[in-house]
Amino acid sequence: MSNFFASVDQVTDRLSAADYLPSTDIATAVFLADRLGKPLLIEGPAGVGKTELAKAVATAASAELIRLQCYEGIDEARALYEWNHAKQLLRITATSGQGWDSTREHVFTEEFLLARPLLAAIRNPDPTVLLIDELDKADVELEGLLLEVLGDFQVSIPELGTITAVRKPFVVLTSNAHRDLSEALKRRCLYLHIDYPSAELEREIVRLKVPELDAALAEPVVRTVSALRQLPLRKAPSIAETLDWAKTLVALRARELSSSVVRSTLGVLLKYQSDHRLAIERLALDDPADEPRPSRR
Repeated sequence: MSNFFASVDQVTDRLSAADYLPSTDIATAVFLADRLGKPLLIEGPAGVGKTELAKAVATAASAELIRLQCYEGIDEARALYEWNHAKQLLRITATSGQGWDSTREHVFTEEFLLARPLLAAIRNPDPTVLLIDELDKADVELEGLLLEVLGDFQVSIPELGTITAVRKPFVVLTSNAHRDLSEALKRRCLYLHIDYPSAELEREIVRLKVPELDAALAEPVVRTVSALRQLPLRKAPSIAETLDWAKTLVALRARELSSSVVRSTLGVLLKYQSDHRLAIERLALDDPADEPRPSRR
């Protein structure tokens, strides 16, 4: 196990120092995953801070972050390891007169092994956080590869044998719940669901991440984003988009959150035209053309 943290309070303090403000549930889950040596599976909507939590743990623990970004079609060669075929071919050509049995012993060695994120994390002797990001985007077959890694913290390579972790990495798996993950995988993990933060916590996040925002705007910014999330949108604004909006208001030197300002910057928060129309209708945002404009004289 990694033993990065001594208590839940220490998790809270050190993550906060890494610019991540955790709830009690998040801090407790991180502590237990660290103390029990279990992978932490985090589910929740996109943009609520799942990936950022893994990065913050790495920063707080002064550990190396190794990331496996999942996608449809990712296979063993991209996730676990592969052989350097070009280099093997050169060696085979150079030793062509020695026979295959002798040559085989030379080309399936560490010299020709290319470690991908899973194997790299297992072999790393230093403190490591292994982030398996957006696992639900990968094919089910990848989960089968993960069972040995997450259950026994080892990797079996037929040509070399079994490689066991010298120091277990702290493992974080994230999912946007686009598909259900297997029960076998979930049995090996602790589970944490991260939802959109409370208004109070989101205000604190905005103040921490965008300190240059006018203090009077933090409250209406969070209140407006919260109102948008209550609408039946195709994509609700995430925490990351809240922060982008706050930075937008700073760039515009906005002093108040008028209807015209909200309407003209909706593209920072909402990414579908149907969502724009719904927000304008439900939030009763006036057309900027209908508002009085300052005289140019």
